[in-house]
Amino acid sequence: MKNPRSLILVAGALALLCAPLSLSALDKLTPPRPGKPIRVAVVLSEGANMMDFAGSWEVFQDVQIPAGDGINTTNGFELYTVSDSTQPIHTTGGMVVVPECAFKDAEPPDVIVVGAQKGSPALLDWLRQQAPRVQVLQSVCTGASKLAAAGLLDGKEATTHHDYVAAFAEKFPKVKFVKSKRFVQSDSVILTAGGITSGIDGALHVVKRYFGRAIAQQTADYMEYESSGWKTD
Repeated sequence: MKNPRSLILVAGALALLCAPLSLSALDKLTPPRPGKPIRVAVVLSEGANMMDFAGSWEVFQDVQIPAGDGINTTNGFELYTVSDSTQPIHTTGGMVVVPECAFKDAEPPDVIVVGAQKGSPALLDWLRQQAPRVQVLQSVCTGASKLAAAGLLDGKEATTHHDYVAAFAEKFPKVKFVKSKRFVQSDSVILTAGGITSGIDGALHVVKRYFGRAIAQQTADYMEYESSGWKTD
């Protein structure tokens, strides 16, 4: 007769194997190309909200990873802007920005940031194409509506600017929009940040997933950013 204790241990192991992974179990991200920067594509189109994309951009550009010599540092991310084309676009407030590359020409990203903006059918198509292969797909503010319109938030919890939660919940009934959160990790890939400055918290959360809390805190300290919203899992 088999040892009952052994049977219990085997059953427990099988239960663990069959159980769905929690987000905490999936929380750590490994850079896809060791020794190379993580590619971050920041999506821009007409009416792009300045802080939505600039806040996340600032976070990623300020990340400094200690080098092996213990003296020098290197940036962990490579940033570029992407749009329908390389024609100039107008951000909120009227600033003119020239996107670096078109969707069809862009290097395959590892991280995508989508803030509030007008968007286009080409943007939605590109998001659908990229979603299965990227490590992080982050919306900021009403950029969540672009993910929802692409069908990427169906059946998932998400957040957006507090003024738009009710309207988006009605427009996208398959999405569980929630209030009063700086960001929501909608699944292991998709992260939706609330309004405007919440994108900074979302980006710091991404930095933490890649490089740990100490590097994320170092980045926040350099920026003199005092919100603790990014520390929430």
